[in-house]
Amino acid sequence: MITPDELVRIDDLLATPATGSHPLTDFRGAFPGLTLTRCDAFDMRDEQAFREYPAFNLYLVDGRNHCWHITQDPNTATGIVVAART
Repeated sequence: MITPDELVRIDDLLATPATGSHPLTDFRGAFPGLTLTRCDAFDMRDEQAFREYPAFNLYLVDGRNHCWHITQDPNTATGIVVAART
């Protein structure tokens, strides 16, 4: 489950990254229990983003069963995919 507070913090991280920094550098430290996968937006072209930012798309992952899938429900999300937009 991704809490509303975590979503706000993820929004802050991805919507307005600090100049000269990569917003995912400290992600694991800020969200130690959340799985992060990074890729290019092209890799996720057949999926609907949970949120879109100027430089990234955010996808929520439900990995509770054997195979993970993209979800729109933060209550079932066990991780995220951050796809860089080019």
